[in-house]
Amino acid sequence: MSTFFIYKRSPVFKYLIIIMGTGLLAFAIKCIFDPISLVTGGFTGIAILLKQLTNIFYQGGIPLWFANLVLNIPVFLIALKIKGKRFIGRTAIATTLLSIWLYIIPEMDFVSGDYILAAMFGGVLSGISMGMILWANATTGGTEMVAILIQHKLKHYSVAQIMQVLDGIIVLLGMYVFGLRPSMYAIVAIFISSKVTDTILEGMKFSKAAYIITEKYEEIAKIIMQELDRGVTGMEARGMYSGEKKCMLYCVVSKKQIVLLKEIIHQLDKNAFVIVGDVREVLGEGFLKYKGH
Repeated sequence: MSTFFIYKRSPVFKYLIIIMGTGLLAFAIKCIFDPISLVTGGFTGIAILLKQLTNIFYQGGIPLWFANLVLNIPVFLIALKIKGKRFIGRTAIATTLLSIWLYIIPEMDFVSGDYILAAMFGGVLSGISMGMILWANATTGGTEMVAILIQHKLKHYSVAQIMQVLDGIIVLLGMYVFGLRPSMYAIVAIFISSKVTDTILEGMKFSKAAYIITEKYEEIAKIIMQELDRGVTGMEARGMYSGEKKCMLYCVVSKKQIVLLKEIIHQLDKNAFVIVGDVREVLGEGFLKYKGH
């Protein structure tokens, strides 16, 4: 086993990822979203609202780190009672680390009132950070933890559906406090963040799957195994129009190899019928090794 995969299995490595991910997320919140009043949902979005609303009573308002920590404490206590210690695990650590980072990182404005830059750059950074945290089997608590607890009672709704409602309410509150324009850009930031997070978790692992119906299945399978070093599975099939039995080949290749695969098929059988589709993740020899969590 390679050193890289040993590191990926190591709990220490995952905690390092959580530390870096929460730090990056705290930077996006404190230095990009907060200065321009972009409420992107979650407890950190509520923290931005509380900071603004309490500014008239307290100079500078309630600090983001303090609000995030205080909001999460009762949620974790309830989760501890309902779900137990194993459930909160790394999420409790990630939530605490986020509050620590929000306390440590100085207040700076990196976007100077530029809403487009804030939505795009902040969305990318928060997406990368959330991808890192989720990859390490953790979350930052907040609305996701609340959604899990609500779903414990309302089982006919998914956690994702409940989260969308909760975050939507927070964004609407942000619209009421800060106005329409910041909230519209906040929605853009949320969209970018979710896409980047998906890419971090799944997009890097895309491969291509090919179904090949051909009379020269033995020749094509042999060349694929020799030239591309990929396994091929032959499946018995029958054409419903002709009633003839055929052998359909199935193989998975990398994105770089799909062009060469089509060239091989075309050279050996110009009449071959080929279906190519995306595969999100492939575990096994020649692709990704399975990693336990």
